[in-house]
Amino acid sequence: MTADQAAAVLRAVFDRAVEVADPMRSLARFLPPKPPGRVVVVGAGKASARMAEAVEAVWGPCEGLVITRYGYARPCRGIEIVEAAHPVPDAAGAAATARMIDLLSGLGEGDFVLALISGGASALLVAPVAGVTLAEKQAVNSALLASGAPIDRMNTVRKHLSRVKGGQLAAVAHPARMLALMISDVPGDDPAFIGSGPTVGDASTPADAQAVLARWGVAVPDAVRAALAQGSGVVPPGDARLARVENVIYAAPRQSLQAAAEQAAALLPGVEVRHLGDALEGEAREVAAAQAALAREVAAGLAPGDRSVLILSGGELTVTRRGDGIGGPNAEFCLALALALQGQPRVHAIACDTDGVDGAAEVAGAIVAPDTLQRAATVGWDAAAALAANDAHRFFAALGDQVITGPTLTNVNDFRALLILPPG
Repeated sequence: MTADQAAAVLRAVFDRAVEVADPMRSLARFLPPKPPGRVVVVGAGKASARMAEAVEAVWGPCEGLVITRYGYARPCRGIEIVEAAHPVPDAAGAAATARMIDLLSGLGEGDFVLALISGGASALLVAPVAGVTLAEKQAVNSALLASGAPIDRMNTVRKHLSRVKGGQLAAVAHPARMLALMISDVPGDDPAFIGSGPTVGDASTPADAQAVLARWGVAVPDAVRAALAQGSGVVPPGDARLARVENVIYAAPRQSLQAAAEQAAALLPGVEVRHLGDALEGEAREVAAAQAALAREVAAGLAPGDRSVLILSGGELTVTRRGDGIGGPNAEFCLALALALQGQPRVHAIACDTDGVDGAAEVAGAIVAPDTLQRAATVGWDAAAALAANDAHRFFAALGDQVITGPTLTNVNDFRALLILPPG
């Protein structure tokens, strides 16, 4: 199998993982019949506009408001779609969130709210607590993203600086009945951390948020520290305002990994698929080193005529920003993997974010081949220097090995696949 053929297989299994998480394919069977009376649809996240489109395909035009990332809007007949910034919030997100709060306020027991939540809602739903400005909230988000803190820890901080996260959006809609349909993009699929859990109670405290800032050395404005010292409105589990809320995760990384495995079996009959899990976390370059060691071990054990091996994993890796390059967790994983493999024959890999955006770049991820380092040197790129500068996206752009999908309209976290071919 040539490098181009291996890359085509890897791209096909990634595309299949994204396809099965498309809300237009997966949401309808989790949608109940449209309730009588007033129905309000709200939502936020990179998949939320596509989710709204899927809802209206079943229910017809609906009243509502959904906030998604710039470029991710979809045509809806009744639900208003607003685009805003991600991963750092902006004024458009703040204005839309204020309107969403107004829309939900004053609903009664006979009303029904359908909430559509996916990854990205943490930035798109933005309503800073009293005393904290949008600019200060933006500074906190940027610092958290550069800190290397895991997503659940970042979301703990975000919740206690918000008036809508940590169950607070659902509390606004009380006493209306609410169904929240979610696409998980967090390791472990804990609904409290999908989009910072706007419809889910949370037992964490402002002290927990302060501990995160201290543990990862996140510098924040004085107003933020003062706000955390005063407490927050995060709604605890069991609160009466959440009694009529049902939270359902209807799409998750494990489903996409399974679909990828099935696609690989169709393309490479007899392939052995090894699953490392859908909840891997850690520093991208450290996880890459571990997976490179595993790939080397597998490759050493293959003989001519043996089956190919595909190693799949999901989860959410992090990057501690050390340089001023352009990168993201998936591209950095690929760069660190290439360095760790050092041209290991017959090992090919792909790592991409299923939402089509790795870090802040409009690039899903990258592909690695045995000749990646050799080709880089030919065009004047030092892989080790690029990794030190967190410059993985520009590195793979120079090789033509970026994976660019455009908006995928879904988000089930990172996807990684290593293909190890037998000799001969």
